[in-house]
Amino acid sequence: MRKVDVGKLNPVFLEKLILSLPQDKRVIVGPGIGKDAAVIDFGEFCLAVKTDPITFTPHNIGWYVVNINANDIACVGATPRWFLLTLLLPQKKTSDSLIKNILKEVTSACKELGVFLIGGHTEITYNLDRPLAVGQMLGEVKKERVVRSSGAKEGDIIILTKGVAIEGTYLIYSKEKQELKKKLSPQILLRMENLLYNPGIGVVKEALLASKNIKVHSMHDPTEGGLMTGLWEIAYASGVGIRIEKEKIPVLEETRVICAIYGLDPLKLLASGSLILTLSPDEGEKLCQIYKRENISYKVIGKVISPKEGVKMVENGKEFNFSGNHKDEIAKLW
Repeated sequence: MRKVDVGKLNPVFLEKLILSLPQDKRVIVGPGIGKDAAVIDFGEFCLAVKTDPITFTPHNIGWYVVNINANDIACVGATPRWFLLTLLLPQKKTSDSLIKNILKEVTSACKELGVFLIGGHTEITYNLDRPLAVGQMLGEVKKERVVRSSGAKEGDIIILTKGVAIEGTYLIYSKEKQELKKKLSPQILLRMENLLYNPGIGVVKEALLASKNIKVHSMHDPTEGGLMTGLWEIAYASGVGIRIEKEKIPVLEETRVICAIYGLDPLKLLASGSLILTLSPDEGEKLCQIYKRENISYKVIGKVISPKEGVKMVENGKEFNFSGNHKDEIAKLW
């Protein structure tokens, strides 16, 4: 039997499974490598649908599960509207206060995004050691405003918001808090404590500002496998090459510090909280002005090139190819 590692399935194996599925003509964005959410044609408007679990951590899972699913809805240009939650709770570690706290986190996150919690399922589950949350988010978008992660075009610039590995940094801090207290200053520990909210793991605001105001060719929410996997997925889905300048990738100080302590690559670490966009240079200039006005940090980190040139990173003037076929750095710790 072939050994299967923790994390995403091998993309080649997964694509073979996806290609065997029957297709519905009304599904204008269906399953695929690097595709954030499904989009279903309902005439003038389309319904966007996404489901995603929270499995790496029991901390703040209510906030997490809403925002992670909302991110992917916004990445197809849709506004998140309705949320369903499946909550699986451990038999020996569940209390009324735990359930209330998770629901409080969910309702708070939904309120902030203007989303309604409309259903789901909750149960005490045998043989779990921590709560697991599985969310399903639904949103709506006008058909002409649908954005595809497969829409990147040669000549596009590539913009990245905030910084890489916000999610991964927070998760490591949450798990290793006691050890890190011995090594880091109270100031940086406090910033790590608040990373979930500042700068935050949500990208709905910056995604909708882009899709509603300018012509975006593609958007993607890099998650497991980090920025490098997210970039590779866009290139793969779009049938293009990309060229990234490593020195231009924004990495928060908190992330640099925590990756140095544990010997991790921040570009391959869980990356919710940043948004990848590809668009023409002219539209990119307009978006940069919008982001400046709204105090959203960003960097132009590269460009879309011919598929013949491959998927490349440039560091100190030297180029190297990279792929998305690697495990997330967090797996090295746990």
